[in-house]
Amino acid sequence: MEFLPGKGRPRIVVVGSTMMDLVAYADELPGPGQTLRGTQFLMGYGGKGANQAVMAAGLGAEVIFVNRVGDDFFGELTRKHLAEQGIELRLGDPIPSVSTGVAPIWVEPSGDNRIIIVPGANESVTPEVVRSELAEVSDVECVLCQLEVPQDAIAEAFRFGRRWGAVNILNPAPAGRIHDDVLALTDWLVPNESEFELLFGEPPDDAAILRAAAALQGRLLVTLGELGAALAVDDSVRRVAALTVDPCDTTGAGDAFLGGFSYAVAAGADADAAVTIATICGSLSTQRQGTQSSFPSADEVWRRYGEPSGVH
Repeated sequence: MEFLPGKGRPRIVVVGSTMMDLVAYADELPGPGQTLRGTQFLMGYGGKGANQAVMAAGLGAEVIFVNRVGDDFFGELTRKHLAEQGIELRLGDPIPSVSTGVAPIWVEPSGDNRIIIVPGANESVTPEVVRSELAEVSDVECVLCQLEVPQDAIAEAFRFGRRWGAVNILNPAPAGRIHDDVLALTDWLVPNESEFELLFGEPPDDAAILRAAAALQGRLLVTLGELGAALAVDDSVRRVAALTVDPCDTTGAGDAFLGGFSYAVAAGADADAAVTIATICGSLSTQRQGTQSSFPSADEVWRRYGEPSGVH
């Protein structure tokens, strides 16, 4: 199938997390027992699942999002915000006495960030929840998951993906051991550098290491920050450069990448085109502060994709 940017509305199911991002900017981050003055505070919408869903929907996908939120103010804000992004929500009833997920984030002047996630209601996404929310769904091109919800729920989502004939994409973040049944159902594994090293025991520094990892897993895509991404399929390794940008905040860049990649795959792109589009989404997102608020528009992405001097 030929891929044409912006044509049609591929359907993507995302089973993943929501978080309220509590972002503090500082000239210097404190050490143990130290208090320092920050320069700015922002509150925004986050969670890897929600972030990736928003980016994919922004590019034109029809996104069905499965999650759970608490019976609190953050949960109300999350529902309203995601609905405004045109996402079909499968959030169930608010869960009493459990907080919606939160993510305190510290950002340095370089744009680098440090994040703590408190999952809260995200832990209530169970296989039973997945089955009840997806039982009547059909005609799905892609299933996208991360590790901020329980892995038995991810495995159930990927089983639906297999039945639909969809492409299952796993972003193994935050870094941790992946259950064997989840890996067996994964079509594309998309870690960053540290996640790759935890999974395979070595950093993704050369083609031989990437080829060996791909031989174990199959289709593998490693995000490399300002260095772009490395695509390893079978015995082939290709590196795609990031755009040349002046980053001010890298928070959410990986999620913009995954949202762009899943949209492109679901729309029928080949691997090279999908990685190129994902790289554009991730690179452009670093030019603005925040997480979802930093994501580029579809017009920005397609304009950059069509430039002769682009990354493809």
